[in-house]
Amino acid sequence: MVSAPSEPGSRSSPSSASRVRKRAEYLEIQSGGQRVSGDCLVFILLRRPAGSPLRLGITASRKIGNAVQRNRARRLVREAFRAVFEQLPPAVDIVVIVRRPLGERKLQAVLDEWLRALPRIRRFAGP
Repeated sequence: MVSAPSEPGSRSSPSSASRVRKRAEYLEIQSGGQRVSGDCLVFILLRRPAGSPLRLGITASRKIGNAVQRNRARRLVREAFRAVFEQLPPAVDIVVIVRRPLGERKLQAVLDEWLRALPRIRRFAGP
C-alpha cells in the first residue's frame, strides 16, 4: 500500500531534504553554532531564515569505532530524531556529534538524550 503524499507545509516526518549534506554546511554550523552537550551526544544548533525546514546532520568519527558501530550510532540518532521531530522548532540546523561509542545502548538511551536536550534546543530557537 502506498501512502498519500503529505501536504507541502506538513511537519509530520522529516524528508530527505531535511538533511545537512555538504561539508561546507557542516563547517558553517560547527563554526557558528551553539553547542548543547549530553552524555554521548553533542548537539550544535544554528538558526536559519524563517520558513526554512529543520535540518539534521550527524557526525560519527573513527574514534567511535569501526564502520558498523558508526553506522549503528547514526541509525539510532536518526531514529530518535524522527521520534522527537514534531517537538523540534523549525528553521534550525542541528548537527549531532556522537562523542562516545554507543556500544550496547538501545534506542531509548539515545532518545533520552534528545529529550534532555529538547528544552535547550527550543530555548535556542526562540518563540
